[in-house]
Amino acid sequence: MKAARLVLNVVVYQCAWFACVLSAAAHRSYIGIAVAAAAVLLHLYVAPAPRRELPLIGLATLAGVGFESLLAASGWVQSPVLPVWMVALWAAFATTLNVSLRGLRHRYLLCAAIAAVGAPLAYEAGAALGAVQWVEATPALLLVGAGWALLLPLLMRAAQRFDGFATP
Repeated sequence: MKAARLVLNVVVYQCAWFACVLSAAAHRSYIGIAVAAAAVLLHLYVAPAPRRELPLIGLATLAGVGFESLLAASGWVQSPVLPVWMVALWAAFATTLNVSLRGLRHRYLLCAAIAAVGAPLAYEAGAALGAVQWVEATPALLLVGAGWALLLPLLMRAAQRFDGFATP
């Protein structure tokens, strides 16, 4: 994989993450949603086989909707419904699976460990920036870590099947 593509993928996803989080905190989530949508469209534009990426983006987004709904239902987050910006963020995250996170393929324990630590840090950063509010931070962050430790390896497995960046 070309280094420029990898760097572009990381930078574009981080822009989408910050846009979603900061615009949600400012009660202008439509900005983050637009940036995340642009990130997904750019990803599909640069993918050698974009039709192979679409099912992965859809699957990851649905997994994210399920997970975030579970988190909201837990009562540990001050959000009765799943915010649309979070759905957009999951779609943008899916764009990293076959590019910048590609090195985690077949390394499911490492993948789970990184997710168990990294996801709570990202969610806490989002909370610190005002995008989400915890009712009970500790149990919520434990649930986030456990959920992501299960989800990310499964998504990486799905990414192997739906890989629009595979070399023939």
